Amino acid sequence: MASVEVSLKEIMTAVEGALGAAVVDYSSGMALGTLGGGKELDLTVAAAGNTDVIRAKVRTMEMLGLTSQIEDILITLGSQYHLIRLVTGRNGNGLFLYLVLDKSRSNLAMARHQLKRIEENLEV
Repeated sequence: MASVEVSLKEIMTAVEGALGAAVVDYSSGMALGTLGGGKELDLTVAAAGNTDVIRAKVRTMEMLGLTSQIEDILITLGSQYHLIRLVTGRNGNGLFLYLVLDKSRSNLAMARHQLKRIEENLEV
């Protein structure tokens, strides 16, 4: 099992093209940890904003009567991918991993695979 800090370091080193990563509590919108980012990528602001994305999707699924669980949500921008993966482990209920990728330097399929692997080992 890996801590938040170790998991974030692993995301940033294992995922090609990673620009920033965060572990976020979507009940509060607070980031439990961030790594990377910068002046143009405020991960704390992104954590709060993406909490709203998850809440909206959960509400929509409830209205539609969908019973499946969200695995991940992908937002594609001109030069970036924003990947949100809900943590499903025993200690991760209410958390998500947030990863920003440079679109020109990343492999989305590999990033999703690595994020799933890291999510499975996250211990909060």
